Amino acid sequence: QLVESGGGSALAGGSVRLSCAASGYTFNTYSWFRQAPGQEREGVAAIDTGDGSTYYLNSVEGRFTISHDNAKNTLYLQMDNLKPEDSAMYYCAARKGTACYKERYMYDYWGQGTQVTVS
Repeated sequence: QLVESGGGSALAGGSVRLSCAASGYTFNTYSWFRQAPGQEREGVAAIDTGDGSTYYLNSVEGRFTISHDNAKNTLYLQMDNLKPEDSAMYYCAARKGTACYKERYMYDYWGQGTQVTVS
């Protein structure tokens, strides 16, 4: 089970940190996706907890940071210098396999999402 938290409203240039608590299993790879109204769900960032490799969507590179706390089995997404176009529902996703993927179909487990609105 994946449960997101930390969403909300922020001003442009501000910061928000999302959390995703995993229970029942320790996955190897985690990712954050987002979906704005009328748009496809896109992979924002991913992390392989085995080797620490990460993936970032070009538009968030340098502004967002994905991390995972093994002791808490919790995934984070630190979002800085937010822009209005970052507004979306953000979803946590996980897979048992290794390696980072940006494709939605590579992830088997999903949270219910948390809304981020930037104005």
